[in-house]
Amino acid sequence: MPRKIIHIDLDAFFCEVEALKNPSLKGIPYAVGGKPNERGVISSASYAARGFGVHSAMPTALALKKCPGLLVIRSDYRTYEEYSRKVMKFLKDITPLFEQVSIDEAFLDVSDLPDSGEEIAKKIQVQINNDLGLPCSCGIATNKLVAKIANDVGKQAISGVNPPNAITNVHFGREAEFLAPLPVERLWGVGKKTSERFARLGITTIGELAEVPESELKRIFGKSGSEFAQRAKGIDEQPIILNHIQKSISQERTFAKDVNDEQYLRRVLFRLSESIGKQLRESHLTGKTVKLKLRWPDFTTLTRQMTLTVPIDQDLQIYDVASILFDKIWSKKKAVRLIGVGINHLESPSQQLSLWKDSQNQLQLAVDNLRERFGEHAIVHGSDITHQNKKIK
Repeated sequence: MPRKIIHIDLDAFFCEVEALKNPSLKGIPYAVGGKPNERGVISSASYAARGFGVHSAMPTALALKKCPGLLVIRSDYRTYEEYSRKVMKFLKDITPLFEQVSIDEAFLDVSDLPDSGEEIAKKIQVQINNDLGLPCSCGIATNKLVAKIANDVGKQAISGVNPPNAITNVHFGREAEFLAPLPVERLWGVGKKTSERFARLGITTIGELAEVPESELKRIFGKSGSEFAQRAKGIDEQPIILNHIQKSISQERTFAKDVNDEQYLRRVLFRLSESIGKQLRESHLTGKTVKLKLRWPDFTTLTRQMTLTVPIDQDLQIYDVASILFDKIWSKKKAVRLIGVGINHLESPSQQLSLWKDSQNQLQLAVDNLRERFGEHAIVHGSDITHQNKKIK
């Protein structure tokens, strides 16, 4: 029997959560993002704003040019996570074959449920609409690839100032037919460079790609060629991944004005390291490779990384490694536009901890708890106090 896979995507999620907090936002052009004078970018745009060409990852300054009346709201990530948890808990209760892809996106395998995929999707949509006040769209197919593409196509087919709340069903046996007229870029694994190679071969649609013998694609693209051939025909055997392992955590800061003050840059570096450490501990993860990212005013971007023999999750440990990398690539008084810290090669920490390591964890946990209860500034780094005193004087 063919599988029944549903792809669920919360429409303009951040914006719709903001509209729950402030209903007067409904129907007007607004977005969640950073301030234009701080080189901010758009995280999410309402559908009214999208009508003016505003979209996520667009610089806020450009978004305001496209839509002069655009209302830009600072993100409230904690509230977004709270609503996401409610949605994901509801989805998990429908079936244990559940895969969360991002804060606002998930796959469900409902093959064992008696109702049709479309009936289940409608029930999901109605309940999320009514109980949580959030719009969502669903794609239904026999596999993850086609369900995801179906959802994207269904959402884009509905225009207007309101979220699409679309449901798009691709029936068993119609997968290749559905995909055929779509641009080849819709397929997973086809980025800009690959699509350009396809274009040079005269391939612009998924249907055209499906007509190329698999042996020929394999000759040109290697192992990826076989995957392209299968996906172009709507074939995808990927299972639902029950427990996603996070691959990396990163934080970065774009400055409103370029910064060349070494003390200030190091304070920001420490703040970023603190944020990553907190996320690691909350996720019960450790990491072995610390990465540093610096961007100069001309947009030249440098990255360096260091892999450790022992995984870490403590703020100071992350900061120490990031500082070493910083010293390697930053020249005195060199202006910086953006600074970022990341950590990857994540894993669950060993249960056997040394006494010193355990005491470090307990201390850091206490700091995390105090900040959670009384705010981020309840406990601050000593260098921050020194900096504030200098400013007062």
